[in-house]
Amino acid sequence: MKISTITNLAYGVTVALTVLSGFAFIMSGQMAANERRAVEVHMALNDLGARLEVDAELRTDEARLFVMRGDPAHLAVFDKVNEEEHRLEELARHAETLGGTDDELALLKETTATIDRLEAIERQAIEAYQAGEVAAARAALFGDEHYRQHVRLVDEVERFRKMVDIRTGLELQRAQIWSDWLGFIARILLGVTAIVFLAVLYFVLRRRVSVPLTRMTGIVKRLATQDFAVEVPHDGRRDEIGELTSAIRIFRENGLERERLDAERRRDLKMKDLILQMMHRMQACQKVAEVADVVGRFSPQIFPELGGALFVRSDPRAMLRCMGTWQLPDDVAASLDPEDCWGLRRGQPHHSHTGGDDVDCTHQVSSGSESALCIPLSAHGDTLGLLSVADISGDVASIADYKTYLGMIGENVSLAIANLQLRDRLTSLAVRDPLTGLLNRRSLDQALARHARQGAGVELTCFVIDIDHFKRFNDEFGHDAGDTVLQTVSGVLTDIVGDRGTCYRFGGEEFAVLLADVTAEEAYQIAEHIRTRTATLSLSHTGRILGTVTVSIGIADSRDGRSLRTVRTRADDALFVAKASGRNRTRRDGDAET
Repeated sequence: MKISTITNLAYGVTVALTVLSGFAFIMSGQMAANERRAVEVHMALNDLGARLEVDAELRTDEARLFVMRGDPAHLAVFDKVNEEEHRLEELARHAETLGGTDDELALLKETTATIDRLEAIERQAIEAYQAGEVAAARAALFGDEHYRQHVRLVDEVERFRKMVDIRTGLELQRAQIWSDWLGFIARILLGVTAIVFLAVLYFVLRRRVSVPLTRMTGIVKRLATQDFAVEVPHDGRRDEIGELTSAIRIFRENGLERERLDAERRRDLKMKDLILQMMHRMQACQKVAEVADVVGRFSPQIFPELGGALFVRSDPRAMLRCMGTWQLPDDVAASLDPEDCWGLRRGQPHHSHTGGDDVDCTHQVSSGSESALCIPLSAHGDTLGLLSVADISGDVASIADYKTYLGMIGENVSLAIANLQLRDRLTSLAVRDPLTGLLNRRSLDQALARHARQGAGVELTCFVIDIDHFKRFNDEFGHDAGDTVLQTVSGVLTDIVGDRGTCYRFGGEEFAVLLADVTAEEAYQIAEHIRTRTATLSLSHTGRILGTVTVSIGIADSRDGRSLRTVRTRADDALFVAKASGRNRTRRDGDAET
């Protein structure tokens, strides 16, 4: 007989015995629930009787106190207690909802009738007292009739509680007996189940399982330690042990396959983790060069078999400039013509490999590689650059295996570059004057505040420059001519100041220049250079000569303890002196009007 037949028979017997024992336990639990319900009914009915008696006594006390003292507060308490007593009487009339028997309901009905008679006596006494019949009221409340009804109430409540106690005791005793018997039967059935199970288990283990499993112990132990190199012998038995041996052999084969898949999964998870880290770093980059550096640092860790280069185009009409390379020779071109790349032409990744069926890109980031992948970087419909990778391991299939991940990296590099370029454009719009390209008034205020925070030790010179009679250009030649004058003067400022300072369009026809760490004489020479260069300009607009353009310049600095916070205001005052002196002048802070 096969082990399965034996175990099936044993299983059927044990299931039947278990079901019977379970049913016995359920019934025993039901008896316990009956006990709890009996106790709950007992407590509810006892509480109802006690509250009826207590509230009746309390109502009587308040009625007596009222006719003795005449305090309306006692009458108010009397009415409140009486309302509660009526609620309890209503509950007593429907005591079957609490689990009361017919006898208990009949006794409760007598009790509520006695309570009603007491209430009638007390009501009559109160009305008599209120009518001025004090003696009659007190006689009614302290008389024999009231006393007899009260004693009767106490006796009825006591009989009711005893009746409830007796019934509850009988129900508890009956439930306890049934619970004990059912529990005893359930334990016997469980014992029989255990005996049957152990007998069958002993036979199966002793005769059919123990010896074969002893032989398999060493194999199983090695397999348990993930040592799948162990050999599993072939067992020709056709019973469950033979099937088990076959299953162990299949398990070993699956384990070998699982080890291979786990290695790939760990490599895949590591790759995804590195890609995620790279994406987080790119999100924190402030410049495109930093994005290229991040890609160059993480790509060799993610794809050890691949080298690559990142090309970026800042202008739609310009060549792509190489921003960074990794694991490639030093002969990578510094720029790339978009027409040389099929990926950029098609707007899709393009795989080039020697001997392939597809066309190859004329550019190659690695001359020694037989396989390369070009991934165009685009966002919002604009081509931003190119991510070009080449196989350096000699395995042509490696790029194809990584194509999905490379595409995902390309998308994130595109978004990072697009965000940085967008931020640069927005920043430029926020801090620069759109007409002249100079920094605006907001940037000037921020620069002055920054210098002021740096405190002592900073030598800052400020020019405030105003175009003389600028309104004339607008009135005589039009606002476009005025714009030409502003752009020309801003070009003079940028050309002369250069890297020595920063130029701003202060507002209207006024400009400002901040120079750091220059001497007073150097600052004056720069200002004079600006003034004389402007005066020699020959401007025309739409064929019309605009005439001479001159500027007045005010200079102030933070030397000799002068405040950085007032340097622009003082330069503005110096400009006022220059204009008052006849314009086309340069005046320092503190110069008198001449």
